[in-house]
Amino acid sequence: MTDEPQSQAAVRPRSLASQLFELSRHSVIYGVGGLVSRFLSVLMLPLYTSHVSPNDYGRIELLMAVMAVAVVVLRGGANFGFVRFYFLEKDPEYRRRLVRTIFWAQMAYSTAGMVLCILFAAQISGWLGVAFRAHAHLQGSGTSLVVATAILLWANVNYAQMTNLFRVEQRSFAFSMATLANVAVTVPLTVILVVVYHEGPFGIITGNYSGTLVLYFVLLAYRREQLGLEFDRKLLRAINRFGVPLMAAALALWVTNFGDRFMLRKLLHGSYALHQLGQYSLAYKITSAMVLVFTAFQIAWPAFAYSIDDEKEAKRAYSFVLTYLMFIAAWAAIGLSLFAPWIVHFLGRKPGFWPAASAVPALAYSSVFFAGFIVVTIATGRVRQTKFNWIAATVAALLNFGLNLWLIPAYGMLGAAYATLAAYIVLMIVRAWNAQMIYPVSYQWRRIALLLLAAGALTGIGEAFRHSLPLAFGLTLAYPLLLLPLGFYLPAERRRLRRLLPLPH
Repeated sequence: MTDEPQSQAAVRPRSLASQLFELSRHSVIYGVGGLVSRFLSVLMLPLYTSHVSPNDYGRIELLMAVMAVAVVVLRGGANFGFVRFYFLEKDPEYRRRLVRTIFWAQMAYSTAGMVLCILFAAQISGWLGVAFRAHAHLQGSGTSLVVATAILLWANVNYAQMTNLFRVEQRSFAFSMATLANVAVTVPLTVILVVVYHEGPFGIITGNYSGTLVLYFVLLAYRREQLGLEFDRKLLRAINRFGVPLMAAALALWVTNFGDRFMLRKLLHGSYALHQLGQYSLAYKITSAMVLVFTAFQIAWPAFAYSIDDEKEAKRAYSFVLTYLMFIAAWAAIGLSLFAPWIVHFLGRKPGFWPAASAVPALAYSSVFFAGFIVVTIATGRVRQTKFNWIAATVAALLNFGLNLWLIPAYGMLGAAYATLAAYIVLMIVRAWNAQMIYPVSYQWRRIALLLLAAGALTGIGEAFRHSLPLAFGLTLAYPLLLLPLGFYLPAERRRLRRLLPLPH
């Protein structure tokens, strides 16, 4: 098949359905490894909750939250600038110098961070409040957990750069296979450490970094010809100038995503704080499956969005993508919210975990607005005006911080969950407002309001009758049908639905 001139392609643009199918296909390719990883991590929850207490699980979650922000800081501007600078020039010598510079920079940063964490492990353990009783054995001490997390931090920073090479080479299959291989090593090692050797939280953290380390060294051997002793300070400074401002937005988002763990630990007292943190962590793990789906979408979305040359077609596609993505997200949020009691009882093997179900609805609906945020943000990228990103993220983070101060002392983990929901609502609204100022898109706000109101009503009914499993099934399945009399569907969508369901005219 020969390539058509661009003018002819513009005359016969792809249909919206074909565009959405292509977007879905790329999302699946990029997300398959992550989806399997998250699915298995959820399936591992019964194992974890059978061998660790809510307090211990709270300690793990707190350390993972610290590591998340440390990864952002240690990867620095290179995290955001590598892909952009890779495509500035096609010269192989330039690209090899770029790869080597980033490799050694991140190796140095991560090694320094790991060494500092190990040297001050006891102090960090005390500051975070993850220390165990004084006579605990070494493997269960807070110090050993900090040391294990420091090694995991080093492994994650360097492993991420190895997989980033697959992204710039546009080898999505290799990217996913590396993720799957990591999971294949991590899961059995973690099971052995937790179940066979009874290492508890130490075994969970150690199992995670063991798999990442194994895959990192495999990829290091695979990439040995591309790596070498070469370092360009001028190039690194240019990358940091580009990427550090974006790092500020990532840190602000971290406050929204993980800051509540620290506030639960500091605003509540003693073992009750860790107990609440463990329950909240389980609720977050349950809803994180939604986040991962949208993260996979986020990887595929920019390339798809920017590939549409015609501005009118691009705006039309953006409008429908926002509506459909939030529809799917809201439907998933209904299901997670209504089935939360049974999911938590299955995954949380001990009764101490079961109150986590009450936090699931707010966290699930936070993911709905996160999905909307992903879509509306693309408009600013299309016109290359992204300076407002950190402002929107900071506004949401400040709101989240203030609400946590107010709600956590009174409502514990439930207050943290609703503070997260409020922050994501504001994040999407502020980002959409700014994007509309510089790149107006006729989003279908009326339809979005209808799908959100219908989802909220069904969730509210289900919450009133939390222990009726048939009702949970019925309300979840009723969602798309409830939207019909509300006038949500367009005529073309109604015609498609009639082919599948006997709908009234």
